[in-house]
Amino acid sequence: MPDYKELYLKLFRASEEAVNHLIAAQQECEELYLSQDEQEGTMEPLTKGRARSAEAE
Repeated sequence: MPDYKELYLKLFRASEEAVNHLIAAQQECEELYLSQDEQEGTMEPLTKGRARSAEAE
């Protein structure tokens, strides 16, 4: 009979590792974004015309 507790724990550990990996990647991207020059890092909202052309790409 399979050891369901061990199977559960293995999946739980893998899920936790995946979440931690995603959090680390997000934090790294946030740090890179914040370290950019202010002009270079500004984002502009899409207008309706630009949103449609972006969807077509």
